[in-house]
Amino acid sequence: MGWVEAVGEAVQYVEDHITEELSAEEIAKQVNISPFYFQKGFAMLCGFTLGEYIRNRRLALAGSELASGNGKVIDIALKYGYDSPDSFAKAFTRFHGVTPLRARKEQVTLKSFAPLKIKLSLEGGYLMDYRMEKKEAFTVIANAKVFAYEGAKNTVPQFWQEHFKEGKGKNVMGVYGINIDEKMKQNSFEYLIADPYDPAGEVPEGFVVKTIPSFTWAVFPCRGAMPEALQDVNTKIFSEWLPALKEYEFAAGYCVEYYDNAAKYAKGIMDEDYYCEIWIPVKQK
Repeated sequence: MGWVEAVGEAVQYVEDHITEELSAEEIAKQVNISPFYFQKGFAMLCGFTLGEYIRNRRLALAGSELASGNGKVIDIALKYGYDSPDSFAKAFTRFHGVTPLRARKEQVTLKSFAPLKIKLSLEGGYLMDYRMEKKEAFTVIANAKVFAYEGAKNTVPQFWQEHFKEGKGKNVMGVYGINIDEKMKQNSFEYLIADPYDPAGEVPEGFVVKTIPSFTWAVFPCRGAMPEALQDVNTKIFSEWLPALKEYEFAAGYCVEYYDNAAKYAKGIMDEDYYCEIWIPVKQK
């Protein structure tokens, strides 16, 4: 099964079980993809996280039921996974802009959120630049933090900002950004802002030392102003490269971003020639 087809089947599974308890692990299992890469790929292809998609679909359906006059608010809240009227009311109001009671009693405008339909299209006809590179295990010193996949698109950049704002850049410049989910079945992952580790140096308080295992990596070069250049290549990996991949599959729950020294460029990371890389561990099928 191709990657795009797998996402389409996963979307259908969500729709068929929208009022039941859903987890990334269970959904990914249906299409034989690890939750780690399924969640990452889903967000890249669809523009929002799996959790956001499920929540928005449930709230849209709840709005339709309330507007039709069928069912009590508490019953609809429970049906769509909310354990109290208050939590449902807050989520509903954020999404629709009106309270459930108003939606139930008045003719108000509600938001719709249609099911995703994944379509294949023929585009490009060009090769995406990448190379396969065997790398030995390497050790890094890092500022580490655990993040939920939900909202990571915003919380990880904030982590970088806090790192430098707090003066931690004098200890770790940020040669690497490393995403780790070793079991590939979690709702969260560990993210490292990291530099190569010098065993002769001290490890400052608040920092950790981690060893990244030896893998064959698919290495994707990115050139251009950040973060757009990195995001563009990330999207192409999941929308173009991965669907065409025949010989290899993901090997482990790691993803490495390598950043060149910004001081080498006139505009730093905003320079049109700024260089970085994305590394993904792969193995032959």
